Amino acid sequence: MKKKKRPTGFVFTKHTPKEQTPFERLFEIFQELITHTSGDFDEAMDWLKQLDEEYQLTTDDYTLDDFVEDLKKRGYIREELKPDGKGSGSGEGNTKITEKLERSLRKRALDQIFGKLKRSGSGNHKTPYTGRGDEQAGEYRNYRFGDALERISMTESLKNAQINNGLGEFRLNENDLVVEETTYKAQMSTVLMIDISHSMILYGEDRITPAKKVAMALSELITTRYPKDTLDILVFGNDAWPIKIKDLPYLNVGPYHTNTVAGLQLAMDMLRRKRNTNKQIFMITDGKPSCLRMPDGQYYKNSVGLDPHIVKKCYMMARQARKMHIPITTFMIAQDPYLMQFVDHFTAANQGKAFYTGLKGLGEMIFTDYETNRKKRLR
Repeated sequence: MKKKKRPTGFVFTKHTPKEQTPFERLFEIFQELITHTSGDFDEAMDWLKQLDEEYQLTTDDYTLDDFVEDLKKRGYIREELKPDGKGSGSGEGNTKITEKLERSLRKRALDQIFGKLKRSGSGNHKTPYTGRGDEQAGEYRNYRFGDALERISMTESLKNAQINNGLGEFRLNENDLVVEETTYKAQMSTVLMIDISHSMILYGEDRITPAKKVAMALSELITTRYPKDTLDILVFGNDAWPIKIKDLPYLNVGPYHTNTVAGLQLAMDMLRRKRNTNKQIFMITDGKPSCLRMPDGQYYKNSVGLDPHIVKKCYMMARQARKMHIPITTFMIAQDPYLMQFVDHFTAANQGKAFYTGLKGLGEMIFTDYETNRKKRLR
């Protein structure tokens, strides 16, 4: 009796979306709102209440009060005590987000922006140079005195012994040994510069939130996938100062001009202290340089057109970074012809790169450039 062959092929069924709990549905919206409000819990909840009234996000069985209680129980928010030792109560502005929620926001930004990213390996930057590294290259060479024993490919070496000496009288000689080549893993030091001048929220367009999301996603990518790399983040307005990764959700714009020179000076100072050979600067900006700090401590500001004195200083910083072998990649969230011409000259002075982009696709562009740079040795 012949055994019947089981049918082979694919079975297609209707997609069944993953069922979410009431908390999970509200938490997705809440994370987006808390990012837009720069960590202001009360403002985020006001927005959530308005959305609830319009779209009936909650039910009698699960209210916004239940959601807030769950946020507390799960460690996403905390009540800070007033100087008199009393709690804030409701709506008094003393509810703060926790480190757990900060991490969740970074992970969410990574999933949003780099969601299609295929994760692989331990994730360090490969170089095209072979030698005594720690990444297998898939190529073989003859054993040389001094090669580590663990680098010997036993499978290939035994195959050579059988070919050279036959199966009758098996012998393994030094000439039969082969070693698998390895590749060095390079480390990358990156400084991300974010423009927080007033124009980042001007003309009714929120440009700071996408920039903030990109920074959170990039920091999460590097700390989880490329732990040997370093990422420093700075913001620049009238001046420039570093911020920590945990501060990103609270990042906001101010009544500032754009002191690009101060940002570049701080970025290069940060990279001077890094021992890595591979260094780079990413700069996210939407406006022209319009401010300088003079030697006497006073500000020199000019928002009308491109000031020749300020522009000259920017070109000088670009050339200085080039001498230090630090490429600058500018992501320009503006497409004014005269500003594009300035960025072109700035990029030429540094021999770096420039992308003229709107807000859409900014994260994917930065990720692609980061991945491209890590595949080559920057000199």
